Amino acid sequence: MKISTKGRYGLTIMMELAARFGEGPTSLKSIAEKHQLSEHYLEQLVAPLRNAGLVKSIRGAYGGYILSKNAEEITAGEVIRVLEGPISPVDFTEEDDPAKRDLWIRIRDSIAEVLDSTTLASLISYQEEGKRDSYMFYI
Repeated sequence: MKISTKGRYGLTIMMELAARFGEGPTSLKSIAEKHQLSEHYLEQLVAPLRNAGLVKSIRGAYGGYILSKNAEEITAGEVIRVLEGPISPVDFTEEDDPAKRDLWIRIRDSIAEVLDSTTLASLISYQEEGKRDSYMFYI
């Protein structure tokens, strides 16, 4: 399974909203500019996230988007499934060789376990730790 730009950019949107949680609405324009992405493309991605109840839109001059629940309650798996569909490395049928089918099921379940155990809060925490603990090189 290859995660497309839909899933990757969708996680970018959600991580930005999580990082700014409690600060009020965030515009897609600011996210697009920060990450050098197309605002129009982000608009296409935020619609299914809103329909799935993961984000709320706020109208008006100072409007934008906010998470509909805490970052600890939203997993990467939810975001990926909304934007990419079911998680599966390959399409398989009951007629497939049982050994191969078992392999595909174990791979699918492992990917799902990682995505479903990774919250937006943990992604933000990891991102912030990476910025603080950057390496110092001396020549």
